[in-house]
Amino acid sequence: MTHKSIITGPTFEEMLHPETIAPATRAAALRMKTEDPLDPINLFNITWKDAANTPYYQVLPTALTGVDANIVVLYGKEFPTGAHKVGAAYSVLVEKELFGEVDPSQHTLVWPSTGNYGIGGAWVGCRMGFDGIVVLPAEMSQERFERIRSYGARVIATPGSESNVKEIYDKTWELRRDPKVRVLNQFEVMGNYRFHYYVTGNTIVELAALLHSQGIGNGKIAAYCSAMGSAGTIAAGDRLKQVWPDHRIIGLEPVQCPTMYNNGYGSHDIQGIGDKHVTWIHNVNNMDAIMCLDDIECKKGLQLLTEPAGWETLQRRYGIAPETVQNLAAIFGISGVCNVLGAIKTAKYYGLGSQETVVTICTDAIDRYYSVMAAMTACYGRMDETEAAVRVESIFHDQKTDWIREGTQHARACWHNLKYYTWVEQQGKTVQELDAQKDPAWWLEHQALVAEIDSKIRSARQAS
Repeated sequence: MTHKSIITGPTFEEMLHPETIAPATRAAALRMKTEDPLDPINLFNITWKDAANTPYYQVLPTALTGVDANIVVLYGKEFPTGAHKVGAAYSVLVEKELFGEVDPSQHTLVWPSTGNYGIGGAWVGCRMGFDGIVVLPAEMSQERFERIRSYGARVIATPGSESNVKEIYDKTWELRRDPKVRVLNQFEVMGNYRFHYYVTGNTIVELAALLHSQGIGNGKIAAYCSAMGSAGTIAAGDRLKQVWPDHRIIGLEPVQCPTMYNNGYGSHDIQGIGDKHVTWIHNVNNMDAIMCLDDIECKKGLQLLTEPAGWETLQRRYGIAPETVQNLAAIFGISGVCNVLGAIKTAKYYGLGSQETVVTICTDAIDRYYSVMAAMTACYGRMDETEAAVRVESIFHDQKTDWIREGTQHARACWHNLKYYTWVEQQGKTVQELDAQKDPAWWLEHQALVAEIDSKIRSARQAS
């Protein structure tokens, strides 16, 4: 059978340092970002950095956070597709293609997701010549479904909400019966982990130095907070802890589905996180605490940041500059608000001061949640300035240090053991494979593959 030529994008190093991309390619990619976002050259826009090679970040005003510590977000809306999960999707696919596991002339790709990874997979897969199917819960925002289809992939909706990942897995096993199907499972495949360990993690390391040069912080990152869906994003913490051994990695879950907190379960609407299981790629033995946030507070917080009554309140009552307010309105989705509330909780719990910095992630932006916000207004009524002020005080300033479980030796063992029920009993892993993850060397081995993969990408580009 004839094989199509491999279409590649950037190496891990080029995603981290886009200035190392060939100048003509970089210039073309930056031009097509606005002229033709579906052109495959946009693969070279998979990076946390802008045209000047500066990270996309925002230091949150203390008038919003209510804490002395610096709360800083990296935001993902400038990635192709408008969410950073496209980086994980690309990394997963390019690795699979380079190692001969998928071929666009033979295989249909299946992307299990609750939204942004599937959107990323639809975009990346079609740009790299593959047919694709995204499997996601039926109750996710309609904007997700629309965007997936606009990129050229098909959609299969499974029963339930954000926390119904078991139903997604069941559908993927059904689809595997077709020998032409290849499932790229973000919850299992280490390309997702590697993207965030190397690209996101090292971007944050560089951001710490940039902030320090501006008189913000002490040149270190005290803590990194990330809600877990696939547990790809939280992998950046593994890199940060290598640079700063006293660094804290904080995982976040919904109160409505506190799986790692207390083996809990339930349905929630912080879209992109909290999936009633512990993923294969989650290095739980490196995590310092789990904290839980309320999904209604996250959605009310998003309304505060993205609706006119909130903007007026933040400017008039809290003295936040109009340009800052408008940038906040543009960079947040529901999980981003969750991450910030977790960062505030972290700063309070550990008593972090004005020289210390907590970094977190804004995965996507409001363009995925207009329908969710409309439902909130229908349920709770339209937010006025008085209500907006109440939300600043109650949701942000008065964030409690409850629903916290520290990563003791016992807790980490419990988190690790939870993997058994999904991965050994349901998904075909062995006990030996599971136990191997207890050894830090297992994770170091997967981190070290970055160099080999980069070499293979360069060779593939030369051959094409």
